[in-house]
Formats: sequence, structure tokens, C-alpha cells
Amino acid sequence: MAPARRQDLTYRANVGVGRHGWLRLTPAYGVRLVRERLAGLPAGSVVTDPFSGTGTTPLAAAELGHRGQSIDLNPFLIWLGRTKTRDYSPAQLTATQSACAAVIAAARAATDQAPWLPALHRIEKWWSPQALRALGLLRAAIEARSAAAGAGGAPHHARAEAAEFEKAVEPAEIALLRLGLCRTLITCSNAAFNHQSMSFRDAQQWEFDAVLELFTTELETLISSAAEPLPGSAIIRAGDSREVPSDLEPADLVLTSPPYVNRMSYIRELRPYMYWLGYLDAPSDAGALDWEAIGGTWGVATSRLTSWQAQGSTPVEAELDQVCARIAADGGRSGPVLATYVRKYHHDMWAHFTGLERVLRPQGRVCYIIGNSTFYDHEVPAQRWFAAMLQALDYQDVQCCVIRKRNSNKALFEYAVTAQARKS
Repeated sequence: MAPARRQDLTYRANVGVGRHGWLRLTPAYGVRLVRERLAGLPAGSVVTDPFSGTGTTPLAAAELGHRGQSIDLNPFLIWLGRTKTRDYSPAQLTATQSACAAVIAAARAATDQAPWLPALHRIEKWWSPQALRALGLLRAAIEARSAAAGAGGAPHHARAEAAEFEKAVEPAEIALLRLGLCRTLITCSNAAFNHQSMSFRDAQQWEFDAVLELFTTELETLISSAAEPLPGSAIIRAGDSREVPSDLEPADLVLTSPPYVNRMSYIRELRPYMYWLGYLDAPSDAGALDWEAIGGTWGVATSRLTSWQAQGSTPVEAELDQVCARIAADGGRSGPVLATYVRKYHHDMWAHFTGLERVLRPQGRVCYIIGNSTFYDHEVPAQRWFAAMLQALDYQDVQCCVIRKRNSNKALFEYAVTAQARKS
């Protein structure tokens, strides 16, 4: 029997599931899938995710009484993961309710002012004029409140030094207000989620007062789910998965879903949040950040592929050569660049795998949720190459199992690649 599509194992299953539903991101994997993989772990186990994304793994681990830890390059995703996994006291949630009312009042009192707006390309395509005005005044009120509390302005810029970012401590009410703004701006936008990533629908004419009312509703949703305590704990740190920090606590399980080799950019979908919260100032910032990420192809990340050269080789180099040659030959003008993209992706993942064991306990297990891809009808079997890389590093009991059918393309599936580290 062919595998089912299993939408219950995708990001769609996170909607309305407590903190997991706080902010939608298409590439996120489903919390149900994560919980199934965590089932049976002894209480207090250490679970590591080297590709944190929206923080699904560390949050699910903390909910089940484990210690979750993860890293990511994207400062917005680090902030989001920390916001989702922190503890919120009743006093902090009460303060957030009061802060929400104060922010709404400040926005109403400033209607004669011209608010700051982000430099998002063709911003009028995203929001109606009244919605933009309301969002700008809400943001200004939130940042004024943050400054008054001595917490500084908007979160750190994408190019901030990692050490500076690590020291940032944000008051709970400010974190929730900013997240409420994110939920509000995407709900009242013209963005449509009827595709793998963002597209646009017919313009929505949101009025000023309706946006303020929506902000209040979104804050109430966040406060309600934040009140549920986390039995375990979680940390999210800045880090590059190609050089997993060796000072992480040794993990009983590494559970992750890295970016797929399908040219889908996280930055593309995160743009509205990152611009409004000050993580991006210009398109060049987005491209530069995507270039640093594995599998990124936004803006300058694509052009830089033309000059990238592989250093060393991988255990799958012979087959990688063959697949890349076919993509380059059949892809017209884009073929050589896409072939380089595929090659760089797997060289980056090999760099990741070579440093993985130093953050695992002896006989710790790993589980990678990954999908294959096709370019010009040529399959890129990432799942099989992941397994081969782990075998080359002497991991034991390496298995590759299909989880589900991904979409209407009959060649695309999602897999779990699992293995066990050596005894010592």
C-alpha cells in the first residue's frame, strides 16, 4: 500500500495546539510526529535539535518533562523559540494584559502621527492603508514600553554579534506583545497560505479599529496558552549546525528536521515578521542570512552559488557527481546553478554529521526527518545519502523509513533516517 499524505504529521497539525500554534511557518514539522518520536524516553532525557526552526522539538520535549536544547542561525527563529519555551508566571501574564490595554490606548492617542513602517518591498501589497497605520502605531507603542522598561528597542538586527544576542533578556510582557503583533500583522495581511509558501489573495480592507481589536484577541490567545506550565525545560541558542557547539549537554536523542534540498527559503516566509520586528532592514540582509543557512537560496544566496567550490568530498560523492551532472545538463541556463546548490547542500550536511557525535551520549540515537526532491525529473535522494553518511561515520543500526507521501508529485516522500551512536 502506498504511503498516505498524513497531513496530521505536518505543520497543519500545530494549529491550535497550545504554544505550537503561536506562529505558523510552512516548513515546520508537526508536533504529533515529534511527540511520537519522544514517546518512551525516560523522564528528564536530553533532546537536541541542531535545526531549531520554530522550536517544535525543544518545546515538545519540555512539555513531556525532558530537557530540550536547540540551535539556529536565524535570530528571529531563536527569539521565537525562546518566547515559546519560557516560563510565564501568573503575575507576568497579568502584566501582559495590562500592557495590552496600555498599548491599545497609546495607539488610539497617536492617530495624528505618521508611524514608522518597515522597508518591505511593495508593502502596500501586503496591507491596506488603515491596517498599516494601526500596525505602525501598535509597534511604536510596544517599543516605547520596552524602552521605558529599560529593555531597549526592537530585537537585535540579523547581523548582530552572536555574543550580544545571547545576552539579550526580554521582559515577558514585551515578548508576548511582540508576538501578538506578529500574529496580528499576518492575520490582517493579504498573504495566503494556499501554497508551499506565501502567495497573495485579493486585498483585504482592514480598518484601524478592527486591527486594534484583533491585536487584543491575539494577546488573549497567547496569554491563555502561556499559562500552562512546562514540566521540563528548554534552551535555544545561536549556532551553526555545521559546527554544532561542543558545550551542549550530551543528548540521549537528536531529533530534527533540517531544511529540505528543495530551494524553499525560510527567509521568504519570515520576511514580514523579521522586517516589522527589526531583524531585517533591506533585501540584502535577507539574502546574506539565507546564504549562511543550509539550503538557503534567497537573493544573493543564489548568485553566490556560481562561485562556490567544494572543499573535500563526501561519502556519497560519486553518486552526487552523477545526479548533479544530469541536473546541470537538463536544466538549461539554471541547471549548473541548481546542480551546485544540490552539491553544496550535501557538503554542508556532511560537515554537520562529522561533528554530531561529540554532542551525543554513547549509544545515543539520532532521527532526521527529511524529504527527497526532484530537479528536472532527476531525484535527489537526500534520505539515502543521509543514511550513507551516518554509516560512513560508523553509526549503528542505520535505517531509513518512509513516513508519508508529501504532495501530488508521485516521486516525493518524507522519511525518518535513524541511527545509534557507538558505545564510546
